[in-house]
Amino acid sequence: MKKLFMVLALAGCTMTGFAQNETLTEKYSVATNSFWSNWFIQVGADWNAWYSNQEHGRDAAISPLKRFRSNPGASIAVGKWFTPGLGLRTKVQGIWGKRVGASFNPASRLDNGNKYWLAQEQVMFNLSNLLCGYNENRVWNLIPFAGAGVGRSMSADRYAMGLSAGVQSSWKVCKAMRVYLEAGWNRYEGDLDGVAEATTKARGWESHDNNLYAEVGLNFNLGKGTWNKVPDVEAINAQHQAALDALNAKLRDSEAENARLRDQLANQKPVETTSESVKQLVNTPVSVFFNINKSTIASQKDLVNVQALAKYAKDNNNSLLVTGYADSATGTPAYNQKLSERRANTVANELVKMGVENSKITAVGKGGVETLSPISFNRRATVQVTE
Repeated sequence: MKKLFMVLALAGCTMTGFAQNETLTEKYSVATNSFWSNWFIQVGADWNAWYSNQEHGRDAAISPLKRFRSNPGASIAVGKWFTPGLGLRTKVQGIWGKRVGASFNPASRLDNGNKYWLAQEQVMFNLSNLLCGYNENRVWNLIPFAGAGVGRSMSADRYAMGLSAGVQSSWKVCKAMRVYLEAGWNRYEGDLDGVAEATTKARGWESHDNNLYAEVGLNFNLGKGTWNKVPDVEAINAQHQAALDALNAKLRDSEAENARLRDQLANQKPVETTSESVKQLVNTPVSVFFNINKSTIASQKDLVNVQALAKYAKDNNNSLLVTGYADSATGTPAYNQKLSERRANTVANELVKMGVENSKITAVGKGGVETLSPISFNRRATVQVTE
């Protein structure tokens, strides 16, 4: 019985462990959030450089830091992540730019400013989540993007269609905010910079107006910005099944051991003479142990010595004193007193089954004590011979 209780306690601890440990989840799958979750706003400042389709053959310096080519700018974007790896954003950037046309001489001091804006719808790919699995505590994310849109030169009052591509590197500051660095390329039709299209057609890079930029900014999450991972049901079921198989095996072993002990107790041969071991027990209390908060005997083995002591008392017309105890570390004094009395009565009833007259048995409870170590040893009842 004691082993059976131990196995049941282990089962409870095992199931509790399942609840306390982190739930097994799938690496790449997450639960779908509502439409209003995972939105964000980005605000940034950039340094942009224009490369006109009219400037090929002009031998103009290609450095993006040249004054005739570059200017500061600003941007704002609103977007949403539909999954941890896939999102959309609408981005508007611009304000100040430069025109570098066929008639422009970099050595001159002519004002070649070009006020403009670009509006792009872009698809974003979070490679960190796509390749490594979603992790809401990840600090750094790498996010390539590509898109298409429309632009306008306010200085020349012209519109053009274009494409865009780039990569963003993002760092987590807190749950609601990230800092990002972004490098991008906007490729537009040849008159967006406000300069008429060249008469000589070029190909590739020189066939369109190109805008390169480097940007730094802040990303603010709106509403819920995280994802709930999907439990890995197959792994959890396998884990639980393995634990249950182990528990069932221990239960079968405990049942076999309990059956053997019951058979041993039922078939024990009568003691014809008082053995030396029993004589030594006469002046020593015999202990019967209990599990916490229980008044049923934990192990049938404890009754083997009690039976020998009962026979000695019957043969010598002695009385027996049964004293019940509880551990003072658990329960109130009043509850421990009643528990100790129930334990004493349980052992007294076993003595009656062994043939001891009820009038020869005295059962008392001593309540909660802390006389033995470990604490579990105080959960007992003792039997001793009296005059």
